[in-house]
Amino acid sequence: MKTVKRGGKSVYGASVGILMLETRFPRIPGDVGNAATWPFPVLYRIVADASPDRVVRQGGTGLLDAFVEAGRELVRIGADGLTTSCGFLALQQAELTRACGVPVATSSLMQVAAVDALLPPDKRAGILTISQASLTERHLALSGAPLDAPVAGTDHGREFTRVILDDEAELDVDLARRDVVDSARGLVEEHPEVGAIVLECTNMCPYSADVAEAVGLPVYDFVSFVTWFQSGLAPRRF
Repeated sequence: MKTVKRGGKSVYGASVGILMLETRFPRIPGDVGNAATWPFPVLYRIVADASPDRVVRQGGTGLLDAFVEAGRELVRIGADGLTTSCGFLALQQAELTRACGVPVATSSLMQVAAVDALLPPDKRAGILTISQASLTERHLALSGAPLDAPVAGTDHGREFTRVILDDEAELDVDLARRDVVDSARGLVEEHPEVGAIVLECTNMCPYSADVAEAVGLPVYDFVSFVTWFQSGLAPRRF
């Protein structure tokens, strides 16, 4: 039987395109921006001037056109779907989907409603974020998450939030891990109804196992979300 393949792309075999913030902080294994994190090939495109501070603390004002341009370029190259490297880009979900014409998963926060549906009726998903001060009801609403979802941040830690949002060149991984774990413990202590944790921040993924061990609950991060996302773009053949 004759086999015919259809062309139209420049790159094949990498179905996920990742829109990256312009950063210099270390991206350790498990971070979305470390290519070794992924069990499948990905495509990257850096969005100029999209600093962590501008996207998280300033709401990404003035950056939409740059994200759209970068997203369209990834699609032209060969991406079948797009993700980002920051959960706060939930604010751009609708615009990116409309402008780029492929499935888009901007934020780990999009998992919250699904995780809620998995849990017993007396339990709910809690959110761990890099900046509780910056996470608004609009971020939650545009992600489909409940507006009253329990939230805790690493804002007052010694290392994690400062290094990422100020884009510092060095990261004390042990201190960063402690910040994330301590904040998770605080979330569960303050909200005993939390039955699972969703990590908003893509840079928290290296510490997911530490969080799960510390609090004894399921943990869902952006790597698990994008892995699910990719499985629909390129289903496994059995």
